[in-house]
Amino acid sequence: MSDLPIKPSKPTRGRGAVTNHPSRFLAAVVEPQSDDWGDGLDILEHWQARSTKVQVKPDLTKRLITTNRSPDIPFEQSINPYKGCEHGCIYCFARPTHAYLDLSPGLDFETHIFYKTNVREHLLRELARPGYRISPIAMGTNTDPYQPIEREHRITRTVLELALQTRHPVSIVTKGVLILRDLDLLTELAKHNLVHVSVSLTTLSKSLKQQLEPRTASPSARLRIIRELSEAGVPTGAMFAPMIPYVNDHELEALVSTAHQAGARWGAYILLRLPREVRPIFEEWLQNHYPERQRKVMNVLDAHHQKPEGRAQWSVRMRGTGVFADLLSQRFAIASRKVGFDHERAPLRTDLFRPPTSGAEAGQMGLFD
Repeated sequence: MSDLPIKPSKPTRGRGAVTNHPSRFLAAVVEPQSDDWGDGLDILEHWQARSTKVQVKPDLTKRLITTNRSPDIPFEQSINPYKGCEHGCIYCFARPTHAYLDLSPGLDFETHIFYKTNVREHLLRELARPGYRISPIAMGTNTDPYQPIEREHRITRTVLELALQTRHPVSIVTKGVLILRDLDLLTELAKHNLVHVSVSLTTLSKSLKQQLEPRTASPSARLRIIRELSEAGVPTGAMFAPMIPYVNDHELEALVSTAHQAGARWGAYILLRLPREVRPIFEEWLQNHYPERQRKVMNVLDAHHQKPEGRAQWSVRMRGTGVFADLLSQRFAIASRKVGFDHERAPLRTDLFRPPTSGAEAGQMGLFD
C-alpha cells in the first residue's frame, strides 16, 4: 500500500512532487493526522520523514525487453532497468505507472525504486530466441537508466556489455552524468555504428532545474556529457523536453544553440503532456513555485494539448495543436537550421548482430550440465 497521502505545507527539499496522492486502484486510503501531543514524536512528522526516504527493492523480472507499437514513437523495443526514478522530475509521464504497484505517482515514485533482476540471463535468453527480430533497443524511455542506484546495481552497464558482445544496436536518453562511467563501452559501440545518445536538456537555469528536476545533474554537467561523448566519437544529440509554456519555453533557442556548441548533432523537443495523475501533481507544483502563472500555463496546455482529442492522438500528443504549438514548432525549426542540426540521425546497424548460441552464453543449462 502507498505511504499515505501526506500533504506538507511546502515542497520537500530535494523532491519534485509536493504530495503523495494514493494509487487510483486502492479502495481504501489511510491518512495520518497530527496528534498534537507536543512530545516531539508527532505521528504526522514521522510519516512525512518516512515518505521521503529512498527504498530500493527487486522487481522479479519475467521479460526484460518490452515492445511498442505506437506509430509516433521512434523505437520498437526497449529495456527499462528501473521502475520509479529518484531524479524526481515533476513532469515525468511515467509517474502513473506506480499506481499499478499500489504506490503513489507522487513522492512514492521518487522514493520507491525497483530494479530488474537476473538481467544478463534474461537478455541473453531473449536475444537467443529463434523468432527474435532485431531492432535497436531503446533505454531511458520510461525512467532514467542512469539514475543514482545504477552506481550500485549496474544494470544499464550490463545491457551495454551484452549489446557490445552481440553487436546489438542501442539508443539511450538520459540526464545522468553517470553515463560517462560507461564511455569505454559507448565508444566501442560507436565504432560499429551501434549507439545513439540523447541528453535531456530542459533548462539552462540552475534554480529552475532544482525545482523541476531536483535530483538531476546541473545544466552545465549535462553540457559536459554532450561534449565528452561527442569528443569520444559517440553520436550525441539533445532532447529539449518538456517545453512548458511560461516556464521554460522562452529558453528554446538558447537551449538549441548551447547544445550545438557543446557538440550535439541533432535535437528534438516535446510539449508538456500531463497524463492521468501527472496533471494534479504538476498543478500542485505550479501552485507552490509559480502561483501567479498557474492559470496561464494550464490554459495554454488545455487549449493546445490537453483536451481529450489531443491527449492520446498519434502524432499530435507530443507536439500539440493550435497557435502556441505551431509557434513552438516554427521556433524550433528556425533555431535548428541556424545551428545546422542534422535533419535525421544515421540509422544504427542491425546487420552485425551475433545472437547468443551456446547454452552457457544464452544463460541456459546444457544437456549434460
